[in-house]
Amino acid sequence: MNDCLFFGKNTRPILIKNEPDKITRPIQFKFENENENENEKQIKQILIGIFSTIFLFKNGKAIEYLNKNDSNQNPEKIQIEENIEKVTAGYWNEAILTKERNVFAKGKYINTDNPNQFINISSLIEDTNDRIIQDIVSAWSSIYLLTSNQNAYGIGSNEKCQLGFDSETLNETQKPILMMKNVSKIFSGNSSNHAFLLNSNQELFGCGWNHYSQLGLGESRKEEEIQKLTQIQNIPKGKIIDIKCGYAHSIMLIEQEDENENPKRKLYSCGFYRYNEIGQEYEEDSYKFTEIKSSLFENENINILEISVGRDHNLILTSNSKLISFGNNWYGQLGTGDTKSQLSPIQIELPKLRFNENISNYHISCGVDSSFLYYSPFLSSFSNLEEDLIKLFRRKEFCNISFKTKNGEIIEAHKLILKYRLNQDQNQIEKLQEIISNKSIKESNQIFEMIYSNRIINPKLYFEIKEIINSNEKIEETIKRIYLNENENENEKDFIIERKEKQYKFPKLILIMRSELYRGMFLSVTNDTSNKVTDYSELSNKSFQIFEYWIYSNQIKDEIEITQEIIDEIKIGIDYFQLNQTNPNLFDLLINKFNNQN
Repeated sequence: MNDCLFFGKNTRPILIKNEPDKITRPIQFKFENENENENEKQIKQILIGIFSTIFLFKNGKAIEYLNKNDSNQNPEKIQIEENIEKVTAGYWNEAILTKERNVFAKGKYINTDNPNQFINISSLIEDTNDRIIQDIVSAWSSIYLLTSNQNAYGIGSNEKCQLGFDSETLNETQKPILMMKNVSKIFSGNSSNHAFLLNSNQELFGCGWNHYSQLGLGESRKEEEIQKLTQIQNIPKGKIIDIKCGYAHSIMLIEQEDENENPKRKLYSCGFYRYNEIGQEYEEDSYKFTEIKSSLFENENINILEISVGRDHNLILTSNSKLISFGNNWYGQLGTGDTKSQLSPIQIELPKLRFNENISNYHISCGVDSSFLYYSPFLSSFSNLEEDLIKLFRRKEFCNISFKTKNGEIIEAHKLILKYRLNQDQNQIEKLQEIISNKSIKESNQIFEMIYSNRIINPKLYFEIKEIINSNEKIEETIKRIYLNENENENEKDFIIERKEKQYKFPKLILIMRSELYRGMFLSVTNDTSNKVTDYSELSNKSFQIFEYWIYSNQIKDEIEITQEIIDEIKIGIDYFQLNQTNPNLFDLLINKFNNQN
């Protein structure tokens, strides 16, 4: 049975029985009507909406509990044919992202004829080539979609300009409308009428209701509504990990480097001051993103794993297994044992957890005035290959080229990846060596992160390297070029896969990002430099070609005809290789292509 803790306003009598309306200290509970097979009830996500609570399980099924005071109310199952990847909910909407990358949504501003009926809103995007959805985010009365082409769309109410358009000309829309291109992440909240969009250069934009300075513009409350997407200036230095939005405040999680160049995550906030939801001591700090300081975060060995925000309360989960909260506590949603609101972060006393040996397997979810802490082991999707390359390029066992900084420090990188990230018409690696030789270790690390991620982390340094890098090509395209030029680079690949007496060479980095099997194999033995050989003779030639091409390109080769036999083989292969099912899903792509052929 999963560990689940609940505290706050108890509007779920069928779920949490024999408890008061206000549960002020975290309590454990279990589900009613459990399946016989407990593995089918492994929680992936808990989503607290205004009118219901949705439990999404790792088998792709979901159960919705209606927030009613009728103790006879049975749980309502969400009836969607496709497997569910993610659920979101705001005050007036619910949305479901399926593993086939479609989005089904319902709500007052989504389907005015029948607000309780799910419709496929991703199919309403006018550009038919932009209908593969990577992520969804729900706000109070609108829904945001992020496509695989890094385009952000909005649908629903625009009364507070939360879709980035003047509300006088666009009050609402039942079709997704393009808000911004080149977007890497979208941030909002189930109680929010404002939103943030982050582009691939780590530039932050905001729009929507700003009466309480919840957009962090650094000004007083002059504009209640920001009628178009506006760049947020003077945001803290560092990499934006997450932003969670409440009704009238925002909490930002940023990763910065300390004096020893170790990554350290810090919290910043802006917005409404009265209900204590921003964790700031002075009201003048509420107009812009200001650091939330607490002794609970000061230890250099403590890092913030996750944040969650309700209407006006906040939860923080830290690496030393602490659950921290602050903000409004009228219903006990802070879990402190009382209903006293907290200006400063405070640690919550937790009952002993079943799986407390690894707090990173726990997650937090805030509703309007209630909270959950639940057990859900991490599922790696590896949808952002740039992020994985940044994490892996410093590992010496995967690197085969060295660069020396001006102080004599050595930075090692993967030559094959660099070769295809740099312009190939000249010997750009030598030019990169020359640039690095004049830089500090910190500046050199930033240069490599910009090359690997194609993001402008340091504009001054980017100006120096922009002539030698291929800034128009994404990592996915780079990896595919490595595959298409495989004979040229055969000696630079470092792992052999053998099948039917023929050998194929792959870069370890590529396999790590694509397969849990190889990830465990390579990362568990850090000093291993040997070429392991795996026999895949059970795959037919066509199936192996599909596997090989998808490893590099995340696509299916156009010229290969898909048969039922190939689908059956690939399904077994996915499980055996433990392939990370990134966007889009390999098996689903095969099914779609097979259906289109027939």
